[in-house]
Amino acid sequence: MEFLCYHRDRPGSMALRDELLEDHWSYMDRYAKEMIARGPTLTDDRDTCTGSVHILDLPDPGAARAFAFDEPGYQAGVYRDVLLRRWRNTLGRTMWDFPGGPTAGNRYLVLGLGRDSSQAADLALPPDRDDDLIAYGPLLSDDGTTWLGTAALLRAPDPATARTVLTTPERYAAIEVHNWQFGGRPS
Repeated sequence: MEFLCYHRDRPGSMALRDELLEDHWSYMDRYAKEMIARGPTLTDDRDTCTGSVHILDLPDPGAARAFAFDEPGYQAGVYRDVLLRRWRNTLGRTMWDFPGGPTAGNRYLVLGLGRDSSQAADLALPPDRDDDLIAYGPLLSDDGTTWLGTAALLRAPDPATARTVLTTPERYAAIEVHNWQFGGRPS
């Protein structure tokens, strides 16, 4: 089962986040085989972290909750909240398989939070975006049967263009666009 976990930073927690960076990486190293994508969200100047995204394949919702809430930064109070949802890997690949590589161009996390779960939207890949999609799929209920929104990681020239990855914006109660970059322990 695939899950998207987005830890949103608590304002003013950057020093604590920096202090716990090695603990965070060591924790994530334990999940290396399960990772589909990972990386921090950033402020507009891309200098300060605002959150941390992890998409991974885990056995069940209980394992996903343990992953999210046992994370050292969460335990220490770095994060103000956590979005944890089942997710479906529509692309069928990891971020490391993205042909555009880890650094070229601006990268974004786009979260579309569904307005009405009975009217699923953007289940198919958006047209003409193949070269820019890093990860894409629906956000689902724990049992995987109810559509709750859509999440994408992509390369785009700017936030407004990134937002258009969701082709039916009227079906969302909110659409969030966050600066994002490939994550992981530096080599």
